[in-house]
Amino acid sequence: MSFETDLLLDRRRLKRRLMLWRVVAVLAVVAALGAGLGGGGIALGRPHVARLLVRGVITEDRALTRAVGALAADPSVAALVVEIDSPGGSVAGGESLHDAIALVAAKKPVVAVMDGIAASAGYMIAVPAARIFCSPATLTGSIGVLLETGDVSGLLGKLGVNADAIVSGPLKDQPSFTKPLSPEGRLAMQSLVMDMYEQFVAMVAEGRHMDPARVRQLADGRAYTGHQALPLGLVDQFGGESEARAWLAKNRAIPETLPVSEIETRSLAERMLGGNLGGMLSIPLKILFSQHLMLDGGWALWQPSSE
Repeated sequence: MSFETDLLLDRRRLKRRLMLWRVVAVLAVVAALGAGLGGGGIALGRPHVARLLVRGVITEDRALTRAVGALAADPSVAALVVEIDSPGGSVAGGESLHDAIALVAAKKPVVAVMDGIAASAGYMIAVPAARIFCSPATLTGSIGVLLETGDVSGLLGKLGVNADAIVSGPLKDQPSFTKPLSPEGRLAMQSLVMDMYEQFVAMVAEGRHMDPARVRQLADGRAYTGHQALPLGLVDQFGGESEARAWLAKNRAIPETLPVSEIETRSLAERMLGGNLGGMLSIPLKILFSQHLMLDGGWALWQPSSE
C-alpha cells in the first residue's frame, strides 16, 4: 500500500474520531443544559419540595396554574414554597394563581416567602399559605383593585376631531378614550371594582383567618412594610427560604434535607433565553402585551400615585 494511501486512510480515521468527539461534546452540553434548566435535576417520583417563583407583573397563565394545581395530587411533592417578588397584576391572573395554590394548601403544607415586594395580587397569592415570611423592608399589602382608563376628548376637541359611537346601550362604550365617563358609567365601573375588591377581601379573610371587617380596615389600598404588616397579622414571621424550610421541618415534619424542584412551564429555548436579558424584558413585555386589560379587566397592582 502506497504512502499516499496510508496517509489518506489516517486522515479519514482522524476525521471520524474528531466527529465522534464533537458529537460526544454536543451531547454533553445538551445534557448539562437539561440538568441546569430542567427543574433542579429532581428524579421523577423522588420526594421533594416544590418551589414556585413569581416574578414581575402577574397575568393570566393557564399553563402555570395547571402545573401548580397538579401538585396537589402529586405524591412526590411534600410541600410547596411560593417565592414572590411582584407588585401585583391583573385580578383574574391573581385569582387563578391564588386558587391553584389554595388547592395545593388543602392537601399539603404551603409557605410563602416575600422578597422585595409582594403587593396587591402579589399578596393575594400569598394568603393561602400556612405561613408567610418576609423581611422588615418588604413592601406588601396594597389590598385593592384598580380599573384605569383615559380621556383624550379635550385634545381631540382642540384638534377639531369629533368621535362618535353607535352603541346598543348607554353603558356599552363606558369607559371610552374619546369622552368622559358619564355618571351612570362611573357608577357601573365603581360597582365592578367593588365586586372584585370584595372578592379580594374574602380571600384575605379566609387565608389569614381574619374577620372581613378587620380586613376592610386594612384594605384601603395602602402598602405596608413587613415591619408594619407583622403586628397587623398580614404576615407571620421575618425570614427567607431557609427560615421557611426550618418552619416546615419543625411544624410539618418536612425534612430540610429534601431537595427542591422549581416549577417550570417554559420550553428549553425559552429557558435558554431567560437569563439576564429575559429577566429585564419580562415585565415590559408582559405589560405591553396585556395593555388591553386596562380597559376590560381590573388590576390588583401596587401603583404609587404621581400626584
